[in-house]
Parts: sequence; C-alpha cells; structure tokens
Amino acid sequence: MDFLSTYHLQGLVLGLCSLLIIGICHPIVIKGEYHFGQRFKWFFAVAGLLLCLGSLLVDGVMLSSLMGVGAFSCFWGIKEMGDQQERVRKGWFPRNPRRTYPWDNPTQTTDNQ
Repeated sequence: MDFLSTYHLQGLVLGLCSLLIIGICHPIVIKGEYHFGQRFKWFFAVAGLLLCLGSLLVDGVMLSSLMGVGAFSCFWGIKEMGDQQERVRKGWFPRNPRRTYPWDNPTQTTDNQ
C-alpha cells in the first residue's frame, strides 16, 4: 500500500478494481438466473449486506472502498436479475430447459385444428 501512496496510484487501482468487480458481476447474474432463477437474488442480497458490514469494519480506505463497490454492485445485481429474466423472455439469452418460467403456462394446450 505504501507503493500506491508514494506514486499516487490509489485512484487508478481503485478505478481498475471497480471495473473488474462490476465486470465480474454481470456473468454471475447471467449464470445465476440460468441455473437458479430469481431465487439467486438472495445470494446478491446476502453478499451485498456482508460487504457493507465489512466495509464499515475495515480500517484501510482502499479495502473499505472496494468492499463498498462490491456491495453496491451486488445490490445492482438484484435489479439485474429481473432484467435478465426479461432478456431471456425476449429470446436474447438462452432458456434453461429444466426450469419453468413465469410466462410459461403448462395448463394451456394449443390445438392446431
């Protein structure tokens, strides 16, 4: 950390790490929705709350900031789970054939007569 302070690189490293955290959350949303559906929102909620708590308890500014970025990226992931389900409904992302979706109506049959 002294190296980062000495050469005034903390802002750049924080920006790069923020980009990576946000970039990692997007594939987690996609895979989580595919395999677990909307129940995966709980993962983001718990992770976000733990990271918020960790951010309050950590002494270092850099680590506390990164935990805060991670926390709010998780909270944003909760919103993205709903958006991801809509993208699956529109056909932009593949459906999991082993799951039923809210827009599926298994009781409705179509007769082509």
